[in-house]
Amino acid sequence: MRILGVDPGLRRTGFGVIDVQGSRLSYVTSGSIVVPSDQPLAKRLRVILDNLRQIIQDTQPTLATIEIVFMNTNPQSTLLLGQARGAALCALADSGLDVHEYTALQIKKSVVGHGKAAKEQVQSMVQRLLNLTGVPGTDAADALACAICHAHIAPLSLALGAQGLTQQMLSRGRTGLRQGRIRHVSSKG
Repeated sequence: MRILGVDPGLRRTGFGVIDVQGSRLSYVTSGSIVVPSDQPLAKRLRVILDNLRQIIQDTQPTLATIEIVFMNTNPQSTLLLGQARGAALCALADSGLDVHEYTALQIKKSVVGHGKAAKEQVQSMVQRLLNLTGVPGTDAADALACAICHAHIAPLSLALGAQGLTQQMLSRGRTGLRQGRIRHVSSKG
C-alpha cells in the first residue's frame, strides 16, 4: 500500500508518501508546496490543487490521508486554512483516491505516543520511523506523520471492522478501548 499524507496550509502545504508492507514503513518522497502569498486567494488555491494533482500522478498512491482542521483563536486564519484543505481534498478526490482524515491529536499520539507532542518531537520520530538520514522539514514531517498514523491505525480498524466496529467509533473512543475494555461483537446476533 502506498499512502500520500497531506498537511494543508495556505502558505505551505506539506506532502509525504510512504510505502507500507505489513508493519514495515518505507519512505518514498516528501516536501512542501510553497504557495505565493502575493497572489489572489483563488490562484493560491489553484497552486495547491495543481501541485497535489502532479504529486499524485508522479507517485501513484493507493490512498490519501489529510489532517482535520479545527477552530483556533483566529477565525479568519481557520477559514483560510479550511479553504486550503478544501483545495487539497478536491485534488485527492479528483484523482479518485480514498481519503482518510485524522485529527492532529490522533496523528501525534500514533507517531509520538502522546497528543501534545511538539513539532520537533514529531520530526524526530518521523525521522526514526522512516530511517531518514536527516530531519524532515516541519510541513513534510507533519504530512509523513499523517501517513504513518494511517499505517498504524488501518490494520486495527480493519480488524475491528470485521467485528462490526467502525473507524468512527474507534476514533471517538466509543468502543471502550480508551478505558481498557473490549467487548466481543458476535456476527451471529
